[in-house]
Amino acid sequence: MERLIIEAKDLVKTYGEGEGLTYALNHVSINVYEHDFLVILGGSGSGKSTFLNMLGGIDTVDSGEISVYGEDITQYNDKKLTLYRRNTIGFVYQFFNLINDITVLQNVMLAPGARDKERAMALLERVQLAEKKDKFPRQLSGGQQQRVAIARALNKQSEILLCDEPTGALDDASGKAVLKLLEEIHEEGKTVVLVTHTREIAGMATRIITMRNGKVVKEEMNEHRIKAEEVEW
Repeated sequence: MERLIIEAKDLVKTYGEGEGLTYALNHVSINVYEHDFLVILGGSGSGKSTFLNMLGGIDTVDSGEISVYGEDITQYNDKKLTLYRRNTIGFVYQFFNLINDITVLQNVMLAPGARDKERAMALLERVQLAEKKDKFPRQLSGGQQQRVAIARALNKQSEILLCDEPTGALDDASGKAVLKLLEEIHEEGKTVVLVTHTREIAGMATRIITMRNGKVVKEEMNEHRIKAEEVEW
């Protein structure tokens, strides 16, 4: 087992109150190890995306701890959380979160500290979209937009990549292209945490955690990993 880099302990997140109280996370504990390709599997309302948002410093917990490289990010103030999101993690969203009135290249260079044009162009080459650098996101297909979003996340040079249903809005061919890119990124040494409702994608994982109703119900090592091109859904 690689070294432990994220330790989430006893996380609780609720919405509403009284009889309307709902647990988004109900005492969830999950570890992430260096060079994991961790897939968190679950249906709508299972808590998987809520958990990912906690890891990404996008949402806050009601109680519990999230230790990342030995520091509890639940104790960070707004300034430290901003630096954490900027420097420690990259985030890939289901619906891309690109800015439509700036170019593809400008989107990749958007993150503070990621304004090197040559590096941004190299990343667009990497995701096979260099020729689209002057296009606007609305002029691209869904799969192309997701690859731009991955290039933007990689431009931050963080070691941890969080992916929230990265193929959820894509057709099969585009989805496989995105999964292939994530596979390559993992093989190059990055830690990937991917949440999905698609069981077949979990076949790529080094570890699989299944969530239901805000709880972890199963954790397993994957002894028979498959390649991105073998995923069918």
